[in-house]
Amino acid sequence: MKGPLLRATIAGFGMAACLVFVAPSIEGQSPAAPQREGAAPPGPRTPDGRPDFQGTYNVATLTPVERPDGMPLVITDAQAKRLEQAEALRVQRGAEPSPVDRAAPVAGGNVGGYNNFWIDRGDSVITIDKQRRSSLIVDPLDGKIPPQTAEAKNRNTARAGQAVRPTADAPESAVSQGNNAYDDPEIRPLGERCLLGFGSTSGPPTLPNYFYNNLKQIVQTKDSILILVEMVHDARIIRLNQPHLPSTIRKWMGDSVGHWEGDTLVVDTTNFTDKTRFRGSSDSLHVVERFSRVDGGNLLYRFTVEDPKTWTKPWTGEYPWVGTAETIYEYACHEGNYALADIMRGARFQEKAAQGEGKR
Repeated sequence: MKGPLLRATIAGFGMAACLVFVAPSIEGQSPAAPQREGAAPPGPRTPDGRPDFQGTYNVATLTPVERPDGMPLVITDAQAKRLEQAEALRVQRGAEPSPVDRAAPVAGGNVGGYNNFWIDRGDSVITIDKQRRSSLIVDPLDGKIPPQTAEAKNRNTARAGQAVRPTADAPESAVSQGNNAYDDPEIRPLGERCLLGFGSTSGPPTLPNYFYNNLKQIVQTKDSILILVEMVHDARIIRLNQPHLPSTIRKWMGDSVGHWEGDTLVVDTTNFTDKTRFRGSSDSLHVVERFSRVDGGNLLYRFTVEDPKTWTKPWTGEYPWVGTAETIYEYACHEGNYALADIMRGARFQEKAAQGEGKR
């Protein structure tokens, strides 16, 4: 489903991208994925002779980042069709009216969030080189993110153990405060505060979100390239043919500099902070991205992630960006969003209740 109402409705929670095959939407079917075979068609050029990548792209897909156990990278058309049909059936069932006589949720339990009406996850497995893929990750060969180093395990265990919940993008002050992480809205995760896309939709690497708001837009000049991400309105500027900023200057999305290798745009990003913590990464995170045209208005996006303080070796993934005429809508995250205020209010309620129990 696409539309202003969808874009203006937001849970406000720092959700991670789902790593399973997820249900597609009945409406807003995504276009077929591009094929990469032989030389790409010339396509439009900018005045300075570079490939013109400007446009809007739909990255919705059922293919997860990591490969499900026991599956090869390349699956058959029949396997892909079964997955797509199974998810379509789940969507159809999820769209049925809820029973009017259903019981109330269990007290203190999960009351749910969005129902199927709001979700736009895509409807197909990605196709690259006419191969149906079971994961975005192509290296390592098992399609899994490499093991974390002992340093990273200790670091991330300490962070998770000291906080009420893993504050994946909260400042260090929130981590060190433990239960007090609910005392101040400014120490809540960046995605929860509508400041940065969750699930690394902002990037780099910029990934599908497996939820909704699947569009990414490229605006290109001779000296810079902007990538606008529909999920939480992130705008990332890539400076071309420039050195990196000094290491003392750190950014949530890192410092991205690009150059052309033939018709491929190569983007190198360093200077991350320790606030975004992509999948538990450190501020030593280093990401290299490659954008290339594969056919018509479609691109192939390939990324390599390296962080010796976090993973035992680098890892690489790729997926298609499918050109679309759809419109990016405003992500009005705060409009009618009571989540953050209710989180603070709930914490105060629990504190008062605990104080009352202590007086008995």
